[in-house]
Amino acid sequence: MSDASFPMTEVLGQPALCVRAPDGAQATVLLHGGHVVSWIPAGADEQLYLSPKAVAGPGLAVRGGVPVIFPQFEQRGPDVSLPRHGLARQRAWTLDSQRAGRDHAQATLVLRDDEATRALWPHAFTLELTVSVSGARLDLELYAHNPGTTTWPFAAALHTYLAVSELGQVRLQGLEGCHYVDSVLRTEAVEDHPEKRFHGEIDRIYAQAPSLLLRDGPRRLAIETEGLTDAVIWNPGPDKCAALKDMPADGWQQMLCVEGARIMQPVTLGPDESWSGRQSFTLLSA
Repeated sequence: MSDASFPMTEVLGQPALCVRAPDGAQATVLLHGGHVVSWIPAGADEQLYLSPKAVAGPGLAVRGGVPVIFPQFEQRGPDVSLPRHGLARQRAWTLDSQRAGRDHAQATLVLRDDEATRALWPHAFTLELTVSVSGARLDLELYAHNPGTTTWPFAAALHTYLAVSELGQVRLQGLEGCHYVDSVLRTEAVEDHPEKRFHGEIDRIYAQAPSLLLRDGPRRLAIETEGLTDAVIWNPGPDKCAALKDMPADGWQQMLCVEGARIMQPVTLGPDESWSGRQSFTLLSA
């Protein structure tokens, strides 16, 4: 691979980078939040859901695409004093590198601590997101490094909103036997369905989730992770969706969040220690 210079564009009024491979596969990444808002495999259609009412800007989180969650998930911690879902998704990231090969393209964005983040979370950190596209595949790698003198725990997630034709048509395979925490019912159980179906609101964290397969009519999407040992499955359902200002009332029927995460067992980094996690999507058939 060699250095490249991908075109810049504007999405939601924010500067965005279009990472494009020679075969036509492409992903669009906002500098705001290091937020992937589009993934189009070579010869295929858009695979991510971005709300038509989404907004972006300082202090705002984008509804859809792939928000980067760090250093806490929701309000579960490990530092409950932080804003919901942490501090990475509402800040400006910096483009660090761009590279392209014969059938592959990637870009890395970086977020470092500053005076504003240290006022919320008194730690030095470097966070990198590498976005890679090739053919039918999207790879998202999140890297965290502790360049400081304090030791800190963190949770992380790549909060991926997948576009679906209709929620009721979706089947998700691979979760059977996984222990999960249900935030809607406030219960814990073990998944006993070999093929999970969806009818409305769901908010679950599955521990030690394996590779998954999403089926949506003829479409097949394989989902794999490394280092992101949990899977979060989320859909607001009709009632909560109607209450969201940045979602259309029927938007819940066109999306399903399937996100690689590290929540149940947070990572702890000492000085000069690092961690990485990856979530990969491969469109097997459209």
